[in-house]
Amino acid sequence: MKVDLTQTHDVIGAYQALDCSAIRQQYTDAGTQYALDVLDQKITTGYLIKLAAFRHIRDLQRQGSVEFPFAYSVKRVDQVLKFASICPNVDTGEPTKLMPWQKFIMAMLIGWRNDDGGKRFSRAIVSVSRGQGKTYLMAIITAYSFLIESLGLSNQDYLVSSINYKQTSKILGYIKSMLAKIATIEPFKTLMQDSGLDTRTLSSQSDQVVMSSNNNKLRAISHEAGQYDSFHFTTAIFDEIGEIKTRQKISKIVSGQVKVRNKQFIQISTAYPDPTVPFHDDERMIQQAMEQDYLRDADTYLGLIWSQDDLNETYKPDTWVKSNPLLDLPSQREVLLNGLTDKRDSDALSGTLNDFQNKNLNLWLEQSTDSFLKLPDVEKAIVQSFSFDDRQVYIGFDYSMFSDNTALAFVFPYRDNNGKPRWFIYQHSFIPWQKAGSIEAKEKQDGINYRDLAKKGFCTISSHPQGLINDEQVYQWLLKFVEQHRLEVVFFGYDAWGLTPTIKQLDLNSGWPLQAIRQRTSELKDPTKFLQTMFVEGSVDRLDDRIMEKALLNAEIYEDKIGIQVDKAKATLKIDVVDALIDALFQAMYHFEDFADVNNPDKQVERMNEKQVLEWFNNPESGLLGDDMNDF
Repeated sequence: MKVDLTQTHDVIGAYQALDCSAIRQQYTDAGTQYALDVLDQKITTGYLIKLAAFRHIRDLQRQGSVEFPFAYSVKRVDQVLKFASICPNVDTGEPTKLMPWQKFIMAMLIGWRNDDGGKRFSRAIVSVSRGQGKTYLMAIITAYSFLIESLGLSNQDYLVSSINYKQTSKILGYIKSMLAKIATIEPFKTLMQDSGLDTRTLSSQSDQVVMSSNNNKLRAISHEAGQYDSFHFTTAIFDEIGEIKTRQKISKIVSGQVKVRNKQFIQISTAYPDPTVPFHDDERMIQQAMEQDYLRDADTYLGLIWSQDDLNETYKPDTWVKSNPLLDLPSQREVLLNGLTDKRDSDALSGTLNDFQNKNLNLWLEQSTDSFLKLPDVEKAIVQSFSFDDRQVYIGFDYSMFSDNTALAFVFPYRDNNGKPRWFIYQHSFIPWQKAGSIEAKEKQDGINYRDLAKKGFCTISSHPQGLINDEQVYQWLLKFVEQHRLEVVFFGYDAWGLTPTIKQLDLNSGWPLQAIRQRTSELKDPTKFLQTMFVEGSVDRLDDRIMEKALLNAEIYEDKIGIQVDKAKATLKIDVVDALIDALFQAMYHFEDFADVNNPDKQVERMNEKQVLEWFNNPESGLLGDDMNDF
């Protein structure tokens, strides 16, 4: 059964088409029961948790097949939940009875195993709104891994980390307090004594906990310090990872785990204001992997994300349980709901509603309140593919200055199956690295993995020996792209200040209609507004291109008395693609209007190459210029 939810998003419909009777009879554990309750709609959850529940049920059905080397161990689930049942909450000193959603987290992290008995999910995302007790859950996972999973092993490293020293120390302090309380309970009291864990060190200021008999160590290392090199962490937990801008330091954690059996890297965070961070990229990746159930491209990556489905739910408190599952706890519901409502109302009055939506509804927003576009509008434009061949195209060109990228933007107007006008946009950037010093430094500075995107065709790393923009490289790439796809260039717009070698060569050799566009608000206001409207109204399509997305989200609106244009908050934020798109839209926005140059017969003659002109003269009914030319 092939299940692809990328278009329909109908998880419940796909689930109802399954025969789950065998699963219901065989699996009565807490993790599977939660998944079934979600899909039976006995529990209110968001789309992403429905996906996670559906994935679990589908994977249970796949067990035993040759192409699926994983198994779900109910015994492991029972073990971790039994351990959790004795773990005291350091605030109360007593164990907290876990809710079904919390048991689901434990079951998915620990229950699924690979073919050698190790944990299936070597990487995991656990995301939930602020104040939902994720630190308590994280402490249980850490204690279980450090005390129980380490039995019989020596020289194992375990990690807890967060964005800075203060936050990391707070997490470690919580875990130490939990371990100290567990140490008073048998059989863990004896277990800790035998391992050489001195409980007196749990009240010290040390940044690690050591078992002297086997040299297993729990370490606290902040991202600020970044000293993850040379460690091979069995279990690594990173809190508030949504604030981290690049993967450079995080990759050291993952690369150090390559040869570790039973490894797991758990990323925990709420949403943050900047949606262009790696954590959000990973959330989107795992969403697509779960939607494309038949492909299973991320079989070892777990995604458990409790969030709202839409910004419109900001004023629908009855839906807030999607991101705040503690609302299902009767003893906390009234206090928590009142607190959330007060936070929403006060943030709305102070103009900071985005903070409530980020942290309390777990929703990713635009980069800032001044952003040109909103994240949902940018994301909904993504399509899987588009054929460039044999189309009319409008091209915009933004030339690099200093550390900026050089961008070519392509706007393809077309009509959908109902005859409605639409636009497909595409970009290709050329990446200089001279000012940054290296392409590695450039990637860190911009927060974009350019080398990976170059492999996907979205950019070209400068071939200049000093890392400057290579004008000949830009020119040749552009000509090859147009020729390869047999494009008719209707318009080529560029910055009036950018009379570059590329423009000069095009002017001399291409025959394309070139136009210099003055970069001031009075000239740019209409195409700028049109680009914004395309995304808001949903009349634009694009590929899943990180460079374009980051530029669209980095762009902010600058307004004066005579118009608007896009700008950026600081130099390292790239909006070159947006500038190039606006230059292309200077004419593309009128493509379907009768007065557009593309619909003017005289202008069509001007755009013809020699072969087209010869064909038209030899066969005036060829249709190259439309029905009006039949009167010639």
